[in-house]
Amino acid sequence: MIQEAVCKNVNQVTSRSKVMSIEEAVQKIPNEATISIGGLISVLCPEKVLVELENRYLATGEPRDLTVITPVRVGWHQKQSTGLEHVANSGMLKRLISGSFNVKESPKLTQMIRNNEIEAYGFSMGTIFHWIRAIAAGESGLITKVGLHTYVDPRYDGGRLNKHTREDVVKLTEINEEEHLFYPSTPIHVAIIRGTTADESGNITLENEPVTLSGLEMAMAAKASGGYVIAQVKRVVANNTLHPRDVAIPGMLVDAVVIDPEQKQSLLEVDDPSWTGEAKIPLQQAYKPIPLNPQKVILRRAAKELQAGDVVNLGVGIPVGLPQLAIEEGFFDDVTFSLEHGAVGGIPMGEEIFGAHINPTSIITSPQVFDFYHCGGLSATLLGFAQIDQVGSVNVSLFNGVFRGSGGFIDIVHKTKKIMFCGTLTSGGLNVSIKDGKLCIMNEGKHKKFIPQVEQLTFNAKMAREKKQDVLYITERAVFRLEDQGLTLIEYAPGVDIEKDILSNIDFNVTVSPELREMDADLFIE
Repeated sequence: MIQEAVCKNVNQVTSRSKVMSIEEAVQKIPNEATISIGGLISVLCPEKVLVELENRYLATGEPRDLTVITPVRVGWHQKQSTGLEHVANSGMLKRLISGSFNVKESPKLTQMIRNNEIEAYGFSMGTIFHWIRAIAAGESGLITKVGLHTYVDPRYDGGRLNKHTREDVVKLTEINEEEHLFYPSTPIHVAIIRGTTADESGNITLENEPVTLSGLEMAMAAKASGGYVIAQVKRVVANNTLHPRDVAIPGMLVDAVVIDPEQKQSLLEVDDPSWTGEAKIPLQQAYKPIPLNPQKVILRRAAKELQAGDVVNLGVGIPVGLPQLAIEEGFFDDVTFSLEHGAVGGIPMGEEIFGAHINPTSIITSPQVFDFYHCGGLSATLLGFAQIDQVGSVNVSLFNGVFRGSGGFIDIVHKTKKIMFCGTLTSGGLNVSIKDGKLCIMNEGKHKKFIPQVEQLTFNAKMAREKKQDVLYITERAVFRLEDQGLTLIEYAPGVDIEKDILSNIDFNVTVSPELREMDADLFIE
């Protein structure tokens, strides 16, 4: 058991302690450093360190020309700038490498990318986690097949997000006559990570954190590069009081421990013991009924593809509602839900606290999760989509001129046996009613999502066909299957006109299956 004796005052610790003020810790970050920053949107974000890093820059002009590497975007708060927004200052940030972006959470940062003020790369999340691990192991780089023939491939965009970004960070190579992507190792000069409890020697535990991510790998990568590691924690205890099994990051990898006694599980200032296994809550207490709407129809149809024992990944948006449907309709115990951030089982949370699960059965690291995904361990995945083209390829990373990155999308679809893209057929003002077992389009969406060619290639349908993956595109009014010639319409909702409500809202020709049938009636009733 972790001892409750807490030291909140730096002056109380011994002279050999690694505990120091945040100002002192940040002062040691040099100009032109490459910094790896831990965190996942609102969780595990080392916010106090990032605030002080920005304060130092605004006061002194240093550190400048930083390169920041983070597998997933960091920071989210409805009323204030957080996370990566603290490095979004002219002259402070030179280059950003991340797996996801969000204009709502990081308006300054995304504007700097649009204005060509910084170099910016968007790579797949799992690749960045594994790249950091390769650096930690002293490897020459990461070799992977994940991302071939997508926008991260140097033959396409190479992950570059603006014209100011010219260097090829990823290279194409061939091993045993097979194509691979190669990410050469780069030194990590500073790692900024977070935990819950530290002892004075810098041993870090994560007992209050809903995910693990890759704090250990980031710290190891920095030490392998001769770098410097800062760990933000909620409390400090005396040496020899932490159980060794509880220590997630050994003190030998940590140079500075800084304390934020007000640290919460989430930047949204929420603490929930059910996220960490400290407490279990009844399923019905976490249950939120889904009204009979397009989301429920889509989730019900996707659920028909699942089998008992399946391990299922869920993307943001509509798919995150599947556990609630599973509770309502009685199949929750038949499947295991997995998100790419490490929690396994239980009920995944929504986007602002994405990655946290209510009542998880286990919590592993993000690099371990992606090992499992990359080898084909998932039974099925439900993912959203922004655009689908005539060959069945999908874009979620750049649309309408707004870049969001792919997150774990490319990693998830790499070898998953069954892929279900879930979303409405159109968007922007779509109004649908469901009554008497029939679907009626009250107001059609302004934006077509099925277009001749996607703006950016996040999912390559040709590669999926070669891998013999089973791919479905599930909407509220129609279901399509990926076949050799592209999309085939296989089901339609009762009450809709196939030509008027489906085919006329698709900007390319779709094959209609000779076995076309109505979607099951039970999808459209309470």
